[in-house]
Amino acid sequence: MVRLEPAQFEALDDWIKKHDVESRPEAIRRLVEIGLSAKSRPKQHSRARADKANAMAADQLDQLADDSATTQEQATRKHRLLKGPEEFQNVRVDRTAKD
Repeated sequence: MVRLEPAQFEALDDWIKKHDVESRPEAIRRLVEIGLSAKSRPKQHSRARADKANAMAADQLDQLADDSATTQEQATRKHRLLKGPEEFQNVRVDRTAKD
C-alpha cells in the first residue's frame, strides 16, 4: 500500500493518462523503476559553459560583497558560495570531482 496526498493522486492520474497506463499500481511500479534508474550521473554540459557560469556567479558575488569585511573574509565567503558546503560537495552527482 502507498499513501498519497490528494495532489499526488492528481499528479499520478495525470501521468497515467499521459503515458497510457492501465492502473495506479502499474504506474507506481513504472515510476519507481524510473526513479531507481535515475541514480546515474546526469549529462554534463561543456566545461566552457560551466566555467562561464562560474565566472558570472563570481562577478555577481564581487558586486554584492560586504565592504566592511576583510579581503580574506570576502574571498572565503565567495569560495563557500561558489563551491557549497564541504559536507555536500561529495554528495552531488551533477559535479565532477575536480569541480
